Amino acid sequence: MLSVITQAQKNTNNTAVISNNQQYTYGQLLKEAQQLALSLLNGEDDLLEQRVAFMVNPGFNYIKTLWAIWLAGGVAVPLCLTHPLPSLTYVLMDTASSVIILEEEYSNTLSDYSINNNLTLIVLEKLSSVEEIVLPDVDHNRMALILYTSGTTNKPKGVVTTHKNIETQIATLVDAWKWTSTDHTLCILPLHHVHGIINVIGCSMWSGAICEFIPSFSVTEIFELFKKGCLNVFMAVPTIYFKLIAYFDTLSSSEQASLFNSMQKFRLMVSGSAALPISVMEKWYQISGHNLLERYGMTELGMAISNPYNGERRAGYVGEPLPGVAVKLVDENYNEVNIGQPGEIIVKGNNVFKEYWKNKQATHESFTDDGWFKTGDIAIIEDGYYKIMGRSSVDIIKSGGYKISALEIEEVLREYDSISDCAVVGLPDDEWGELIVAAVVLKDELISIDINELSAWMVNKIAHYKKPRRFLFVKELPRNAMGKVVKNEVKKIF
Repeated sequence: MLSVITQAQKNTNNTAVISNNQQYTYGQLLKEAQQLALSLLNGEDDLLEQRVAFMVNPGFNYIKTLWAIWLAGGVAVPLCLTHPLPSLTYVLMDTASSVIILEEEYSNTLSDYSINNNLTLIVLEKLSSVEEIVLPDVDHNRMALILYTSGTTNKPKGVVTTHKNIETQIATLVDAWKWTSTDHTLCILPLHHVHGIINVIGCSMWSGAICEFIPSFSVTEIFELFKKGCLNVFMAVPTIYFKLIAYFDTLSSSEQASLFNSMQKFRLMVSGSAALPISVMEKWYQISGHNLLERYGMTELGMAISNPYNGERRAGYVGEPLPGVAVKLVDENYNEVNIGQPGEIIVKGNNVFKEYWKNKQATHESFTDDGWFKTGDIAIIEDGYYKIMGRSSVDIIKSGGYKISALEIEEVLREYDSISDCAVVGLPDDEWGELIVAAVVLKDELISIDINELSAWMVNKIAHYKKPRRFLFVKELPRNAMGKVVKNEVKKIF
């Protein structure tokens, strides 16, 4: 039996999910997942890794659907709720999904596609009960999930993880971050990404904890839930913390004090999916009393590196490798670099994905000959802690013979009083190789910055060769669904 189900069976009377103003126990979740699994099987013994796509709102129905697909022996393919039809059909066609599960509000989006392509369409609100049959025994090495990369540099790739991969990813974090059945978390993250599926839903359900959902992202509703005093674990991306901080600053001193007292009682607050600006970490500590736990992971790995639950959480660093995860920094020839030298992060362990779906070449190119996954991210180790310098393809700028971290320059620019956020990229240049440029968001659009003054200020902050040669002022930076700046879109702005 799958470990996620075995874990849930230990806590059948515990509240598992709060969504749509209703509470659901683990017993209810298991029962309804089993019913849906029987509908999926439709008299067959086993789906035998058929791909089942689903478009379901975050909440009880989402977890029920995910578990049902696994119980029936299928491979879950979560669809992004905000993607346009061409993006959805790309995933459906690429995975050759045979079944689509929808909540009724999405039936207009995909019903015609399912009919025209002879796919089975299941609308959750229209399901009737099914006579019980025996569910298949699903091996841990079978495929469980296909999530798609963001596709910022080429077509999105389907990342295939097995049940064993997922169980390893969850069990590692539950142990490292001290999850228990007394925890109560809030899920506000998109559920077609590993962050929400594994770190929030996976860990809470494994632990017998409560996972709460809100209908849509709302800063006021998040803070209202904070003040109720039930939540004790919170996970978000840097852009969400930025929005919470901006709203907090508009509140009265008494409201701020009330929120500080509520947040200070939390057990754990985590940031991930994009680099956490040091300024945001410091400001969040001021308003909540929490040093955010920053970690490093990706779709292909789950989480690989984490700041400690107990111990120093160092601003600007992602911590140390998690137990059971092997991590090395290597040069262009995949030889391990000396301590203090930057190198590409490569990873090995049971957490690492199986393959890119139907893409043997990409899979082969992403692993070394001895089985290490090449992340493409550049880091340096300082006093045992990993510091991410950026993604080799977009965040490492090769200018004037130097390899320069765009993230380092961005941290410096954010210290300037008038700058709210920024993105630094390299543009092709005959003289420099790549020209360092910066797209900048101002705290107040009515303010204007003297570029000469900014450049003079940077002289004492950063080496001359790292200074941006051009600045462009924008209202906002292009971001993906997880709030990560899409650097190739920034280049297009220039």
